[in-house]
Parts: sequence; structure tokens; C-alpha cells
Amino acid sequence: MELGQIILQILNGLDKGSAYALIALGLTLIFGTLGVVNFAHGALFMIGAFCAVVTNKLLSLEHITLSATEKTPWGTAKEIRVPYAEQWFGEFGHHLIDYAVPVSILLTIPVMVLIGYAMERGVIKHFYKRPHADQILVTFGLAIVLQEIVKANFGANPIQTPAPAALSGSYDMGLLMGFPADVVVYPIWRLIYFCFSAIIISAVFAFLRYTTFGMVVRAGMADRETVGLLGVNIDRRFTIMFGVAAAVAGLAGAMYAPINSPNYHMGMDFLVLSFVVVVVGGMGSLPGAVAAGFLLGVLEGFASLNEIKALIPGIDQIIIYLVAIVILLTRPRGLLGKKGVMEE
Repeated sequence: MELGQIILQILNGLDKGSAYALIALGLTLIFGTLGVVNFAHGALFMIGAFCAVVTNKLLSLEHITLSATEKTPWGTAKEIRVPYAEQWFGEFGHHLIDYAVPVSILLTIPVMVLIGYAMERGVIKHFYKRPHADQILVTFGLAIVLQEIVKANFGANPIQTPAPAALSGSYDMGLLMGFPADVVVYPIWRLIYFCFSAIIISAVFAFLRYTTFGMVVRAGMADRETVGLLGVNIDRRFTIMFGVAAAVAGLAGAMYAPINSPNYHMGMDFLVLSFVVVVVGGMGSLPGAVAAGFLLGVLEGFASLNEIKALIPGIDQIIIYLVAIVILLTRPRGLLGKKGVMEE
């Protein structure tokens, strides 16, 4: 295999691994703070993608007016459709429509925080002291409800949500690495998605490490009762962290919309794989979730090569599960898991 092809597969893996890592990061945040196995987390990823769809539709709203220049065959003014954004803001409005996906971040963050807060206060808090099986059942039920609401309002078919025109092409990364032209050419938006994921992951880790709020949350994750005895309302902070985890999943979904057209089932497609990522990384370990997400994404990228699939048919569909089995047989707590987590 040539070096250029290897680099391409690594990029493919990092792109898919970015989505795994962001979803697994949110899952681990919720499990680490509240001890809840949240099967509705994939649905939050899906809702984030539909925030991008809604933003695109809102910015593209248009009305019918009479053209000042175009005429019908009968000599009357021709009716044309004009987006409100273009009519009100001119050229800026046109760019606003084009950049609907990045702009959707402004809608996604408050919407996802509110949904996360409502889920935690409305349903999940009543299951803190219940067995994990009950938590899985109720959160899986929530996921089905959210999925059906989206299906009823947006239909069952995928909805195309394009990236900005200037960012829709490909970039010849090989030239930067000294390769001849057209050896390592990669879609620009996928590179942006990887960089975006790295920024979000870094921001979450920095928030937990360098802010007083984050330090208290980490202390609460290690010993909830002791932190509570110091007079800290740890429950309220954990509720906020649920909203943060929901926002991380939503942002992952919104920026992923141009890569995979949003549909009501996309969250469920990612959920199972993301749980495997969490288990491989180690339950409750944030660095483990991120590392496992990228590792499994890269392995999946290589397994999807035609040469590999010709040798072992279907390997791209099962590689993640095979790696998970091997890792759990050799390291039962996962790559960076801690003793005592999910072992009682």
C-alpha cells in the first residue's frame, strides 16, 4: 500500500472517529457525573443535526414578488421567489443562507442545553437510584419518542444540508507533505469537522481542568458524598453537566449534517458504536472515550479498503467489535478505565 493511500485512510478514520469521540465524550460525562447509562444520547446527536436543517430552512424562507427586469412571454412582470434574508440584508443575507450550517451552532447550543436540562429534570433524575437496566429502558424509550417526533415533523427521508459553497470542494493536502499533485486530496468540510471536534474536545477538557466549576465537578465524580458534605450543591452542577453533554452531542450532529444528510434514524446508527467506544476506552474515563473514538475510527477506515475487504469480506462491518473483544479480553476495564466503575 502506498504512503499516500495510508494517509488518506488515516484522514477518513479521523473524520469518522471525530463523531465517535464527541458522542462518547458526552456519554462518559453523563455516566461519570450522574451514573446514568444514557441510551438517548444518539437522539441528541440527531436533534443537533436537525438544528442545522431548521436553521437552513429558516434562513431560506422566501416570498413571491414581481421581477423588475424579467418579463413573461405576455410582457407582464415575472413572479420570482426571493429569500427574506437576501431582501433584508442583501449580499450578507445571501452568505448567511450559504453558511447556514456554521450559523446553526448559535441555535444548537441553547436548544440542546434546554433539551438536556428538561430530560434530566423531567425524567432521568427519577432513575438515579434505580438499576442500570431501568435507566437503559427509560432512556431508550426517550430516544424512540424523540426519533418519532422528528420523523413526524420532517419525514423519513434524509434531508440534504449542504456545506458552504466555498468549503464544499477538496484540498490537495499532499502538496503540503511533499507528494505529487492529486495523491492526497481530501474534502475540505471533513477537515473542518475534524478541527472542530478537536476544539470542542479541548474546550471540554479545559473547562473541567481549569475552571472552579469544572474542578468541583471532577471532585464530585470522584467522591460525590464528600463534596456534598462540604455544602456544595453537586446535584445542580451535575444537571448543568448533563446540559453540556447534550450540547456536545448536538454540536457534533449539527456540523456532521453536510457529511451525512440528517434523517430520523441517524442517532441510533451511531449510538451502538459509541457505546462500544465508551466501553473500549474505559467506563467513566473521558480521555479513554476520546482516544478509543479516534482509534476505532482509524481502524474502521483501514478496514474499509477494497484490498482488505477482498481478503476478509465484511471486515469493515465488524472490525470495531473484534477490536473491542480483544481489548476487553486483555484489559477488562478498557484502555483507560478505573477500578470499581461498573464492577459492582
